[in-house]
Amino acid sequence: MRHIHVVPGLRLRFAGRDETFNEGVEIGLIAAQLASGIAEFTMTLAAGTLDQARMLATNMGYRLHVTTMDDGAVEVMFLTGSRRPKLQLVCNNPSYAHKRNSSA
Repeated sequence: MRHIHVVPGLRLRFAGRDETFNEGVEIGLIAAQLASGIAEFTMTLAAGTLDQARMLATNMGYRLHVTTMDDGAVEVMFLTGSRRPKLQLVCNNPSYAHKRNSSA
């Protein structure tokens, strides 16, 4: 019997239920969150639920990003919309960087 994370700080256990039931509850919780239209949320899931969660999220217009994995559990972030890459200026020429810093 394992805990099902409903929201941060709230976990449930269903005594006498098997893993299939637990996964069904997790998918139901995910579906409810996705249907609500929240732009971004994080949930902790069983690793076995991840593939089904990914399919559900994709079909409902969300991206799924795994933030941590440990002991059969994964923390997953669900995001809507496209995400632009974060760009960073990188200078390969050390002499240019030195000239630029000394002129300031």
